[in-house]
Amino acid sequence: GLDHASSGKVWFRDMDLSAMSDRNLTLYRRNHVGFVFQSFHLLPTLTASENVQLPMVESPLAMREQEERAVQLLCEVGLKERIHHRPTELSGGERQRVAIARAIAKRPDVLLCDEPTGALDSRTGITVLQALKDINDRFGTTTAVITHNASIRKMAHRVIRFQDGRIGEVEVNETRIDPKDIEW
Repeated sequence: GLDHASSGKVWFRDMDLSAMSDRNLTLYRRNHVGFVFQSFHLLPTLTASENVQLPMVESPLAMREQEERAVQLLCEVGLKERIHHRPTELSGGERQRVAIARAIAKRPDVLLCDEPTGALDSRTGITVLQALKDINDRFGTTTAVITHNASIRKMAHRVIRFQDGRIGEVEVNETRIDPKDIEW
């Protein structure tokens, strides 16, 4: 929904995204898509909890419910003790987990993750991948991880390789492994 297809159509869960207006695509992204960026994109003046609450500002949830959901999500990604810390007080892995909690705060249908482990050491990367796997397993969120790390493909249901902007090889993975079993 950020770019328009030069040909063909883009469908997701019975919706033709290629036929939507820019305004409707914006609303679609706001309501149905979560983003996890390699560089976190957390606001430095806000606490972890406040960063997670940001996507919920225009939601129908009351402020108290937004706060409770943010705390719950931060606990689920292992940051119970870091809820009131600002990004500069967090490690890279902790910042990435705050970014994941923020991305799923509105319970999106799809979660797009751009190199979520790219700036992390292998142990922290495994923690982040485990959080993404848990989200996929618990909520059924379609999770797309864009990465150059070939080891990560072993935990995916499906691997789609792109080359020169086109879909290349598609691989279905019948024997997914746990993130902790990935060799970096």
